Amino acid sequence: MDHTNIPATMKAAVMTKPLEIVIQEVPVPKPGPDEVLVKVMAVGVCGSDIHYYEHGRIGRFVVEKPIILGHECAGVVAAVGSSAKRFQVGDRVAVEPGIVCGRCDACKQGRYNLCPDVQFLATPPVDGAFVQYILMREDNLFPIPDSLSFEEAALNEPFSVGIHAAKRTGLKPGSSIAIMGMGPVGLMAVVAAKAFGAREIYVSDLEPIRLEAALRLGATEAINVRERNAVDEIKRLTGGAGVDVAWETAGSPQALQAALGSLKRGGKMAIVGLPAQQEIPLNIPYIADNEVDIYGVFRYANTYPSGIAFLSSGIADAKSLITDRYPLSRTHEAMERARTNKSGSLKVVVYPNE
Repeated sequence: MDHTNIPATMKAAVMTKPLEIVIQEVPVPKPGPDEVLVKVMAVGVCGSDIHYYEHGRIGRFVVEKPIILGHECAGVVAAVGSSAKRFQVGDRVAVEPGIVCGRCDACKQGRYNLCPDVQFLATPPVDGAFVQYILMREDNLFPIPDSLSFEEAALNEPFSVGIHAAKRTGLKPGSSIAIMGMGPVGLMAVVAAKAFGAREIYVSDLEPIRLEAALRLGATEAINVRERNAVDEIKRLTGGAGVDVAWETAGSPQALQAALGSLKRGGKMAIVGLPAQQEIPLNIPYIADNEVDIYGVFRYANTYPSGIAFLSSGIADAKSLITDRYPLSRTHEAMERARTNKSGSLKVVVYPNE
């Protein structure tokens, strides 16, 4: 396939207002000195994309003008800037979607996910990846082996959240973990827990299709919270002790309380999901009495190379999560599918150049 013949204009799926996406012709951008033009081959639809599409905002981030969504992406290098040395035309790459300043305290400490000036794809006002070509600074691109599909490389983005949670909570080989919420981030978190050597991985959700997927990816026990109480089940399965680590990935108050309740004394909890409300009651005497460590998780940092290595190793069949595929011209349908088919779809992927 010839990736070098770059057109003057390209197609972009533009959200003009909530629940409305139209295909527009826009100029193909030209790379600056340290930039690379990537021909986008696969983009996963993320929960945050759906949230912007449906509500026009997430917390302090508000859509105020037409925006291009999509941030989980991979593709092929189409052109390189004059001082970009790491890639050549034709290289297959995964795209880390947050461009950071590199100069602030957070960046210098290696916690660049906390950079106050980050430009993150598909976070207002920054346009995202539902386009045929995208410009990225070269340090945001990572080579992927031929054995890894573009879809799997795009899944490295949600996978990175689980890797970051594993690092934050000190997940060790032989640990036990509970993961509450089996959306795409939760499902990839199962793979992360397995990659970090967790011995027992207990998961909970409302949807049977998600629980079945979690078991395929390596969960040891899947709890349908419509039928069973997650905390009671996890306590029973651990002989009354609870788990070493719990991650809440649903953004649900009930799931957060269940994650806390499933921990053993001295356990560690990561808050990964973003709930709609700002304040959720938690049992503070219980947290103090059990000396629970609580970690906030905001995206990820320094995860892309290890994520690509894990996914390339065949540790889990991440491709099995992809249930729905759409060309760019049908991005609106792809978003509707992801928004309305929670009981039947796991991961929806858009292919901008098909």
